[in-house]
Amino acid sequence: MAVPRSIWPSKWKLAFAASALGCGVGAATIANSDDPATSLKLCTAIPLRLFRLSVTAATIAFDYEYSLMGLPEGSDERARVKHELHTRNARRLEELCFKNGGIYIKLGQHVGQLDFLVPLEYSKTMRESMLNKCPTSTYDQVCRVVKKELGGTPEEIFDDFDPVPIASASIAQVHVARTHEGQKVAVKVQHTHMTDTAAADFATVELIVNTVHRFFPSFDYRWLVDEVRETSPKELDFLNEAKNNIKCMDNFRRLSPHIAGYVYAPKIYWSLSTSKLLTMEFIEGPQVNDLKSIKKLGIRPHDISKLVSQIFAEMMFKHGFVHCDPHAANLIVRALPSGRSSIFGRCKPQLVLLDHGLYKELDTYTRTSYAALWKALVLADAKGIKENCMKFGAGEDLYTFFTSILTMKPWERVIDPAVDHLVIRDQSDLQIYGPEYFSQVTELLHRLPRVILLMMKTNDCLRSVDNALLQRPSLESFLIIGRVSAEAVIEEKLSNAKSLFSFIGIWFEEISLEARFIIMQLALWVLQFPKSLSL
Repeated sequence: MAVPRSIWPSKWKLAFAASALGCGVGAATIANSDDPATSLKLCTAIPLRLFRLSVTAATIAFDYEYSLMGLPEGSDERARVKHELHTRNARRLEELCFKNGGIYIKLGQHVGQLDFLVPLEYSKTMRESMLNKCPTSTYDQVCRVVKKELGGTPEEIFDDFDPVPIASASIAQVHVARTHEGQKVAVKVQHTHMTDTAAADFATVELIVNTVHRFFPSFDYRWLVDEVRETSPKELDFLNEAKNNIKCMDNFRRLSPHIAGYVYAPKIYWSLSTSKLLTMEFIEGPQVNDLKSIKKLGIRPHDISKLVSQIFAEMMFKHGFVHCDPHAANLIVRALPSGRSSIFGRCKPQLVLLDHGLYKELDTYTRTSYAALWKALVLADAKGIKENCMKFGAGEDLYTFFTSILTMKPWERVIDPAVDHLVIRDQSDLQIYGPEYFSQVTELLHRLPRVILLMMKTNDCLRSVDNALLQRPSLESFLIIGRVSAEAVIEEKLSNAKSLFSFIGIWFEEISLEARFIIMQLALWVLQFPKSLSL
C-alpha cells in the first residue's frame, strides 16, 4: 500500500526536529574535547550521521504506521504486506548502520542476534551482513592508534606487522604480527571512529528512539539502546577484555577442573596492550561452524557440540561469569594439544574462546534461579518452571511466554514428558513467536532483569552454533544443560544445608536426579545412535 502524500510533511518535521535536538546533544558532548582537530571533525560528521538516523527512523515508523492502514488483522494481504515491510525496513536499517558505522554497527549486531525478539527479517538481514562485513580502518589510522598507545609505529614496536587485517568487527580489527622475541601474535586495534563518536552516538540514538516511541508507542526499542549503552563502554576497554580472559580461565581451573583442559583463551601480552590496543597469542584453527576444516582435523562436529554446551552451561550455572557473545567468529576449534583421543581413535577437540569484551556476572540468587529454571525445563517440571519464571518477574500472565522464548517451543511442548520435548524439529517451531507477539515481547523485556536478556541472547548464539555443527536437531545439548544446571542447584543446596537431615534429603534428591538423567541418556542414545555414527 502506498503511503499517502499528506503524511510526508509530518515525517520530515519529525526528522528535522529530532536532528535539531540531536545536534544539541552532540554539540554538548564534543564541546568537552581537548583535541581541536577531533572537535572540528566531529562538528562536520555528527550532524550528517544524525540526519541519516532521523530520516531513517521517521521513514521506518511512518512506513509501518500507514502501509498497514485498512488491512484487517489476520488477513493474507496484511501478512504479505507486513513481510514486505519488515524486509524493506531491515534493508534501510542495514544501510544506516553501514553508512554511520561505529556504535550503529554494534546495534545492528545486537539486532542480528535477537532472534524472535525482533522480526525474523531484521535478525536475518543483520546477522548475514553485520557479523562478517564490518568496515575496516585504513593502515594510516591503525598506525596512529599504535603510535598513540605504544609510542611507536607498528614497524618499530613489532618485528613484523601485516598491514592487511585478518578480521574486522564493529569495535576493532585484528592484524597478525610478530614480536621482536619471535612470537606470532594477534593485534586487536580499536577503530578510531569508535572513540571519536561513541558518546555522541549513544546520546543521539537514545534521543531518536525515545522520540519515535513518543509518536508511535507500539514501537518501543528503548531496551535495546539501554543494553548497548550498558555493555559497549566495557567492550571499548580492551584491558577489561584482557581481565575477563584471565578470570574466565581461572574459573574453569577452580570450579570446573574436569573440563578446564578442553577450553582455552589466548595468552595476553600485557606490555603490548592498552585500553585501545590488545596484543595476544595467535591461535590457528577453524571457526566452530567450518565443518569441512573441522573434519579435516579428525574431529567430530558432534563432539564439539557437546563441548560447547558443557562449557557454556558451566559458565552460566556454576561460574556465574558468562561470555555473552559466543557467535561462530568468536569460537575456534583445534585438536586437544595433549594429543589425547577417544576410544575410537578420534581427536578430542579444544574450544578456544575469543573476544572476551562482553561478559555478564550473575549474582548467586540469579545464577541458582536460572539453573533451577533450566533444570525444570529439561525435566518438563511445570511447577518448577513457573516458580522460577516468577522469580525473574515474568508473572502469571507471561511465564509461559517467557519459557517459549527461551526454548522456541510452545508451552504444551515445553511440559511434554517426552525425552526430546525441547528439540526444535523444523522452522515452523522457530516462528511460533513472531512479530504478532510484539507487545508481549516488549512487556516481557521491560519486566526481566537486564542480565537475563543477555542470557537469552547467549542462548540464541549457542543455538545457532549447535545448528551449524550438527545440521539437525540437537538432543544431547539439552541433556548436558539439564545435568549441569541440576548439579549447580544441588551444590547450592548443600552449601546452605543446616542439619544432617537436610543434608541426607539433598543427597537422596541428587541420587534421584542422577537416575533420571541416566534414563534420559539411554533414551537419547537409542534415538540418535544411527545418526551419531555418521558424524
